Amino acid sequence: MERTLVVTNDFPPRQGGIQTFVAALLATRPPGSVVVFASDHPGSTAHDAGLPYPVERAGTGLLLPTPGAARTAARLAREHDCRTVFFGAAAPLGLLAPALRRAGVERLVGATHGHETGWVALPGARQLLQRIAGGLDALTYISRYTHSRLAPALRDRTELVQLSPGVDVDRFTPDVDGSAVRERHGLGDAPVVVCVSRLVPRKGQDTLVRGWSQVLARHPRARLLLVGGGPLEASLRAAVRSAGLAGSVVLTGAVPADELPAHYAAGDVFAMPCRTRRGGLDVEGLGMVFLEAAACGLPVVAGTSGGAPETVQEGVTGHVVGPRSPDAVAAVLADLLDDPVRSRAMGAAGRAWVEQRWSWTTIARTFAGLLSS
Repeated sequence: MERTLVVTNDFPPRQGGIQTFVAALLATRPPGSVVVFASDHPGSTAHDAGLPYPVERAGTGLLLPTPGAARTAARLAREHDCRTVFFGAAAPLGLLAPALRRAGVERLVGATHGHETGWVALPGARQLLQRIAGGLDALTYISRYTHSRLAPALRDRTELVQLSPGVDVDRFTPDVDGSAVRERHGLGDAPVVVCVSRLVPRKGQDTLVRGWSQVLARHPRARLLLVGGGPLEASLRAAVRSAGLAGSVVLTGAVPADELPAHYAAGDVFAMPCRTRRGGLDVEGLGMVFLEAAACGLPVVAGTSGGAPETVQEGVTGHVVGPRSPDAVAAVLADLLDDPVRSRAMGAAGRAWVEQRWSWTTIARTFAGLLSS
C-alpha cells in the first residue's frame, strides 16, 4: 500500500479550523495509508490511540523545520515507505522538503488556509512562501479569492490546486433538532437569526448588534443568537445592554464542537457579515460556518470579505451584503424573516448545493487525486 507522511503543527487534540480540516482530510484516506508527524499537545496520547494510523509526536508544542525535525521526518518516510508527503500547513514546515526528497519522497504537497494571503503582501513572508513553494510539487488553496492573492507570487514556482474544506453532511443536516438550544436560551418559537463564530472584529457580530433594533422594528419577537467566545465578548455584552437589547440578543459563550449543529438548527436565518481589516491582512479565506449553516437548511447572509461570497449563491441560497452597513445588514435579515417560505426554499437550495459541491465525498476525491498525481 502506498503511504503518505503528513507533517503538521495543526492536528487534534489541539482545536481550531485548520486542525479540524487536516483531521477530516486524513479520515477520508484508507486505513493504514497515512503516517503523521505532529507537534504535541495535552491529551495527544489518548487521542492518537483511537486513530487508524500511527502518529509520532515531536515532543514540543510547536514543530519547526529544524535539523532534528528533518531527521525525524526523513526517518518516518523511509521506515514506512512513504512516497508522498502532505504538509498540513505549507509554511514553515515546507522547508523540510529537500531533506524528504533525499529520503526518497517522490511527491510533496503543501496546504494553505487563508492567512497566507496576508503574508504574500509582506516582503519577508512572501520570500519565505516563494522558497517553500519552489520545493513542492503542488500547493493548495481554499477559494478563488485566496488563489487570486497567492498566484501572482507563487504560480511560477509550483502547481496551485484548489482544496477547500468540506462539510460533514451527515452531522450538519436539516434533521438536527435545535429545540433544546431554544429552550436553554428562552427563545421559544420566536424567529431567530443565528451567528456561529469566534467573537473577533472581522466576523461582524458588532454590526449585527448595531443593526438589530431595525430588525426588531419589523419583527418585534425576533431574537439574535450569537454563538461562540472570543476577545469581543465583553464589549458585545456591554453594547447589547447599552442599546437596551438584552431581552432579544443572546450570547452563548464558547460552545463544544459536538453541540454546534444544534445551535445552527436553533436558527431560522444564519448571518455573519464578515469584513476585511488591516489593509487586507485580516480577511476571511472562505468561511466554513456559511456552508455548515447551509447544510443545516438555513438561508445564509455573508459579508464581502475574501472568499466568503463564494459560499453563497446570491439570491438562491442566501445573500452577500456590505458588512460595514448595519442598515443594509438589518434590511436583508428583516426581508428574510418577512418571507419564511422563501427563506426555507433558500435553505433547501443551500443544502442541495453543499451536498453537490462541498461534501467530504467530493473533497476526498480531490485530495486523493492530489496525492497520486
